[in-house]
Amino acid sequence: MSDLQISVVGAGLMGHGIAQVFVQAGHLVRVYDPNYTALETFRERIERNLSDLGQDTSPAQRAYPVENLAECVAGADVVFEAGPEDLAFKQKLFLQLELMAPPHAILASNTSVIPITAIMRDMTTGNRALGTHWWNPPYLVPLVEVIKTPQTDPRRAQEMFDLLVAVGKTPAMVEKDVPGFIGNRLQHALWREAVALVADGVCDARTVDTVVKASFGRRLPVLGPLENADLVGIDLTLAIHQTVLPDINSTPGPSPYLAQLIAEGRLGMKTGHGFMRWTSEEASSLRRRVLDHLKAMSAEEDTGSRAAGRG
Repeated sequence: MSDLQISVVGAGLMGHGIAQVFVQAGHLVRVYDPNYTALETFRERIERNLSDLGQDTSPAQRAYPVENLAECVAGADVVFEAGPEDLAFKQKLFLQLELMAPPHAILASNTSVIPITAIMRDMTTGNRALGTHWWNPPYLVPLVEVIKTPQTDPRRAQEMFDLLVAVGKTPAMVEKDVPGFIGNRLQHALWREAVALVADGVCDARTVDTVVKASFGRRLPVLGPLENADLVGIDLTLAIHQTVLPDINSTPGPSPYLAQLIAEGRLGMKTGHGFMRWTSEEASSLRRRVLDHLKAMSAEEDTGSRAAGRG
């Protein structure tokens, strides 16, 4: 599958990471961005990522900056959009892409929460359109959610799924298009309860994070929530839920506590104070620890894959 032409629309944080995945797998990738600075530097950023991982930087030369959108997607087999989280922007872009890209090309939107059906609503070739939710950074986090709309041809979705497997990702098929898909619905359900615990005075923010990281968070890489339910028993799970779920926060909208923090100017690391206080050094240290953790996990998975291949 290394002879496919991949096009990426957007050379920013997500776009250059998506491009990196495909050039490392041997594909040629064309990248477009209306921001000339982002376009001019994206290959350098890929090289920096590869160097930081101790890997060969030459695959970055298979990524080509293109200053014209139509030229970028001409001849493409797959187009990934990695633009702003703006519904109107994405809707307009995909109407352009379906006219500019070849009729056989799969058209995919990368978005964290916007329903793909809304993005592709006005397309006449919605059968080839779908969502691919990549996680940041794309070259280190394995998961890519493949989201079908009611119009998506299941065969095209499976082609995307198989392509992602071939380039070393872990795709998950989302059969029903809902806001947030799977991963972000799970993540933000946890966040909602975390915010509520702090807002209700049960504990402070640092304690919430300590509990997560020092308990069930340690099991999550090898034990998912439904595996855990089967492990302890569905009967015990039901008994626990009968006691706990009625008391868990079920506010249908965002917590008023978040609005309160914003009103106080507590926007997080960008202002030095959110749920917790942050110096610039503490913020940089946390970002580095997260990146180092993801790199270590990726290296461990690569070692395990090579060992399995030898076996």
